[in-house]
Amino acid sequence: MNKTTKNALIYIDEYDYLLPDERIAKYPLAKRDSSKLLLYKNGHISESQFSNIADFLPENTLLVYNNTRVIQARLVFHKETGARIEVFCLEPLTPADYAQSLGATTECIWKCMVGNLKKWKEGTLSKIVEIEGKSCTFVAEHLNTEGNTHSIRFTWDNADIHFADILEKAGELPIPPYLHRKTEESDLTTYQTVYSKIKGSVAAPTAGLHFTPEVFESLKPKNIELEEVTLHVGAGTFQPVKTRDIAEHHMHTEVIFVHRSTIEHLQQKLGNVIAVGTTSVRTLESLYYIGSQLHSQKGELTNFHVSQWAPYDTHSELSSQDALQSILNYLDANNLTTFHAETQIMIKPGYQFRIVNGIITNFHQPKSTLLLLVSAFIGDNWKEIYDYALKNDFRFLSYGDSSLLMP
Repeated sequence: MNKTTKNALIYIDEYDYLLPDERIAKYPLAKRDSSKLLLYKNGHISESQFSNIADFLPENTLLVYNNTRVIQARLVFHKETGARIEVFCLEPLTPADYAQSLGATTECIWKCMVGNLKKWKEGTLSKIVEIEGKSCTFVAEHLNTEGNTHSIRFTWDNADIHFADILEKAGELPIPPYLHRKTEESDLTTYQTVYSKIKGSVAAPTAGLHFTPEVFESLKPKNIELEEVTLHVGAGTFQPVKTRDIAEHHMHTEVIFVHRSTIEHLQQKLGNVIAVGTTSVRTLESLYYIGSQLHSQKGELTNFHVSQWAPYDTHSELSSQDALQSILNYLDANNLTTFHAETQIMIKPGYQFRIVNGIITNFHQPKSTLLLLVSAFIGDNWKEIYDYALKNDFRFLSYGDSSLLMP
């Protein structure tokens, strides 16, 4: 694929399609791996069941999935007037580290979205939270506003209770808004992958929802190896592109963590890497651009952030092997075992993929950055694939069916 610049005109209307509401899966299937699987390989479309995915993955593939876990990030408060205020935790500010913030014992500050803000002009919101015989008064205080997000300080008066405990007890799991229903008890299980473990996302990496222990077992005879990365999915993943030209769209920032051993494994398997979900794609492709920055700055870089337009502003001829080696050199020089960075990467038509050779992914919303990513990977054939899925009873979006894309 040829490089494109960030200024190349790409109109979002070209990435639209008619998605009837009845095609959006409101609930998952009873058995995760009984979902349908669309196969796209070398321009040919066919279909199977997800439980058979091992039959279609090349031998010696490295399958990379996102082990993030969705937190119960939606908090509801009621004012004395009865007004309902909804506070949706997006990412920690103080402490900025997810583990430290979730482990906080009396106070933390988060970037949040606030519903019904006009009813919360001043003062604090509070509620009593009971957790396994322990009790605390949990208080939210509005600090400041930036764009459509707000800095909210949370405090509570019991140091035996962690912020993660409060979210677990008082928070709601934020299922996607397009499901047009409230979170139910079953979502606490079905809206998590079977391998989720690192808390921090406000949305599930939904391509992974189809995997079961039986599917993982079926991969072994083909010597398909596995690696985990962590990207905490932000609420921005639900935001459609609202600008006519995608060059004017502002991508959200997400936090990634990748172990040193995973980067070594990627080096060994370049050319045979299949990403489970667009979050894994964004993580893996971001590694190339961070490695390129490290290489050009002789390892002196300290702020690891992939900007939205880095792939189009960076005309690097560095090999993927060498880019990954630059990250390994940095980790070794600083005696680190895990690489931590932020990415705002925009993957759109014209993007040159550096790490990923195949993608397992669900069917995405019209006019979304996720659909742009799919188009970047398989070109205009996305239209043919989505037409096929619509005509052959595939279920769409988070709880819907899956596809394996190998152009």
